[in-house]
Amino acid sequence: MSNNDVVITGLGATTPLGGDVASTWDGLLAGRSGVAALEEDWVERYDLPVKIAAKLEVEPTEVLPRVQARRLDRCEQVAMIAARQAWADAGLGEDGVEPERLAVVIGTGIGGAHTLLDQDDLLETKGIRKVSPLTVPMLMPNGPAAHVGLELKARAGVHAPVSACASGAEAIAWAWRMLRNGEADVIVAGGAESAIAAITMAGFAQARTMSTRNDEPQRASRPWDVDRDGFVLGEGSGIMVLERGEYAKARGAAVYGRLAGIGTSADSYHITGPDPEGVGQTRAISVAVRSAGLEPEDIGHVNAHATSTPVGDVGETVAIRKALGEHPVLTAPKGALGHLLGAAGAVEAIATVLSIRDGIIPPTLNLEEQDPGVVQDVVAGEPRKLDLTAAVCDSFGFGGHNVALTFVPA
Repeated sequence: MSNNDVVITGLGATTPLGGDVASTWDGLLAGRSGVAALEEDWVERYDLPVKIAAKLEVEPTEVLPRVQARRLDRCEQVAMIAARQAWADAGLGEDGVEPERLAVVIGTGIGGAHTLLDQDDLLETKGIRKVSPLTVPMLMPNGPAAHVGLELKARAGVHAPVSACASGAEAIAWAWRMLRNGEADVIVAGGAESAIAAITMAGFAQARTMSTRNDEPQRASRPWDVDRDGFVLGEGSGIMVLERGEYAKARGAAVYGRLAGIGTSADSYHITGPDPEGVGQTRAISVAVRSAGLEPEDIGHVNAHATSTPVGDVGETVAIRKALGEHPVLTAPKGALGHLLGAAGAVEAIATVLSIRDGIIPPTLNLEEQDPGVVQDVVAGEPRKLDLTAAVCDSFGFGGHNVALTFVPA
């Protein structure tokens, strides 16, 4: 194992399919949906056209101590839960890393939306004396990274990429660069998001990007299906512990796999719409493969961003075809998880690592009739066993952010 190797030694997650990595992975393989009808009163109060979402299966307040939970926004809560899982999984303990060689990189697309809304309501209805003095630390987008960094005493850097739906993947890419540059030995990286609220639901609905299949929540998120009509908003967090290969080897760490290469780019085309030619997406995927020292034919699987939107799904497969050819087998976890925004890329990266480790690809949920514009082989119906020597996970976000990660076995 070379000193330039970046290895994954710990995984943590809390998602609409489960409160940890194992239950989330089992849910993906079983083809289970985390989408359900919303019961919040604001759905009817504002007559929202979208009445479904993918909420967490395990409430954070059932996991965190009560006092700590009250001092964290929900977005920070899920980050803390997933980070603790990943840290424990990596076996680093309380004094496992010198603080000056430990960093945290956790991205989010929106940040503390619930705190901002709740505290604004308090200000308007009850005055300034009722506004919490913790409001700003709870709503700031770097809050998840900052709180995890404080708990772990990370001093090599605490960073919070904010790149919309590519944020979690970009955090992992950032960690790869830091480790390769020798800035740290261990980095806790991933994404966190919890923004299922009236204003975000209304905003996405007005932009006509969300599914309105309210009568069939579990069939609403349908990546690549001819009847797809938009994404389903989800929440959660995915966190990895990444280490320099030599450091992990020296401490005898168990390794899930290697992050062999990364690619990032920007479309510079439109604030919400992807470049119709897929130039930026293609570039990110190509760079991720090239930086791993691999060729397109080495990539056997792509865990795709595919959100279930009419335009974006097909465009992504065109970019994959341009970068890699038609041979990689595809899957789209958002059929089961919904769209976790800034956490999506991190949770899906974890799924990619587990696909390589276990030699199995989870099915794309609700893919009943594949869009004819998608020419690749998409796993649907049942999981597919496949020995993989390399796989790519890609993530894209509003603003034209493109990130691709290449994973290989340990």
